[in-house]
Amino acid sequence: MSGIAGLMTADGSPPAAAILDRLGAALAHRGRGAGRRSASGGVGFVQTDSVGAEPAAGSDGPGSDGLLLALDGHVLELGGGAAEPVDKSPGAGIDNLLRRYRRYGGAFADTLRGTFACAVFDPAEAALLLARDVFGVRTVYYVEGAHGFAFASEPRALLAAGVAAADVAEVPRDELLQLQFTTGRETIFPGVFRLLPGETLVVTSGRIVERRRREGLPQTGPDEIREEVALERFEAALTASVAACLPAGGPPALILSASVKSAALLAMASRLADRPPRAFCIRLTDAGDDREYTGHVAAATGAELVEVGFGEADFWRLLPEVAAVLDDPVADYAALPVYKLATRARAQSDTVLTAEGCEVVLAGYGRYRTALRPWYLGGPRTPWPRGRFDRLELLRRESSAWRDGIRAAESLANLAPRSRLQEVQALDCATWLPNDLLLKLDRALSAHGMQGLTPYLDERLTDIAFRLPDGLKVRRGIGMYVLRRWLDGAASGLRPFVRQRRAGLPMGEWLRDRGDVLGDLVARQPGVAEIALPDRVRAVFRASGKRQGFAAWSLLFYALWHRRHILGLPPVGDTFDSLAATRQGG
Repeated sequence: MSGIAGLMTADGSPPAAAILDRLGAALAHRGRGAGRRSASGGVGFVQTDSVGAEPAAGSDGPGSDGLLLALDGHVLELGGGAAEPVDKSPGAGIDNLLRRYRRYGGAFADTLRGTFACAVFDPAEAALLLARDVFGVRTVYYVEGAHGFAFASEPRALLAAGVAAADVAEVPRDELLQLQFTTGRETIFPGVFRLLPGETLVVTSGRIVERRRREGLPQTGPDEIREEVALERFEAALTASVAACLPAGGPPALILSASVKSAALLAMASRLADRPPRAFCIRLTDAGDDREYTGHVAAATGAELVEVGFGEADFWRLLPEVAAVLDDPVADYAALPVYKLATRARAQSDTVLTAEGCEVVLAGYGRYRTALRPWYLGGPRTPWPRGRFDRLELLRRESSAWRDGIRAAESLANLAPRSRLQEVQALDCATWLPNDLLLKLDRALSAHGMQGLTPYLDERLTDIAFRLPDGLKVRRGIGMYVLRRWLDGAASGLRPFVRQRRAGLPMGEWLRDRGDVLGDLVARQPGVAEIALPDRVRAVFRASGKRQGFAAWSLLFYALWHRRHILGLPPVGDTFDSLAATRQGG
């Protein structure tokens, strides 16, 4: 895990050292060492270090061409055989990036697989190139203005450096409230943009002159393939993907949940690793938990199980901290357990394998089963047909513009000759996956100097998975069919076709129990008061309906997020302390 940032001036003058210092300081948590700077002409890069981090190369770096390089994540060559060994030595990623750029120039990112955000400055071309992996596992943001062009792994670094202002853009804000995440290139901060998954920018004289983008999913419909052949291909791709993610030394660490996707990941890691994996899992202390299943999975695979307790007290205590690290806001309370888990795991590993993305590429969510139903049985239907605040008469101004990003992404997902199931999967890969599921994972782990590796999002694996026949993804109302079939033969006694009842955070109950106090505190927050009616805010925190509970949670998260990132006030104690401190002016 590293943080990368940089600046290209519009007039070619040396970038201000103070701006580079502020960029680096704001990203210091994405590593465990001091940041390093490199510069050439009107360009300066900053990269924070971590254990085993890739070094930034300056004019005295490899070769004599004076290239500047910065890399967050790891890169592998897209070509070569599936069984080709992966170089895991320190610096291998930056060497690979350098080699690929020298050979392919501006098209270098099209030849890479892995999870990465990277920057290359070529003084011979006077061009800065910024690239991101095709699924958006790593994040990078940029600002284009009078000063030139600035980029960073997180938008709060751009705000801290003074190249962007801490204001709120209305349409992304409405998206956040209605969807729990935002879509597309525009962020909630005006003038701060995301590099899209798979996108490469070319910048000269501080201005974007070219954009190119590589899609992560095949532009084809399902293949006609027998189940036995599909299983062989899936196993070979999963084997190569997990092998590439295993550490060069020491036992691998994984996040284990009560799910088939993480059970299969642990089974494969146990098969390939030299030492038994260490599986970290959340144990809910104030509600039903999944200890029976996770304990069984760990025992069946020979993994060491490390349980991390999480209860209501953790929820109230950690929420202001989590809202602070989610600078690109995601109102997904699943980030809280991962955030606490990272505080325990970081003492034993810098990297952790996660099963994130599996249920998208292998159709594990209920929305995919709905997509296969005829209309008269409840599907398919328009994705996100209504928002969390629709018809609650709570917001001062209601607009339908928040649906525009989803509509645009849906139109692009439907251009290729795909099945209806593939269209819904492609829409999620373009919106929900990078801007919610992966974003919350990145921030929850990077806040503790850790990086999450996502074997299910390796391009060789996703290419096979996405092109599977619909019936090998969803069969008899059960998703991730091919994964379950593989696990059934790979590990005995795990019963992959038995539906697991996963315990979830009783967030709605916790909010209602504190509704009278919370409703008043949230209604008085500056960020909420300007968009919502105070009496309706108080009422929604006391209501018992599911939709009202989601609306209350969205307002609570937004209040804490706005307090930190717009008002600039750090967390003070727990949720109640922080909200009360805002009312008191601190």
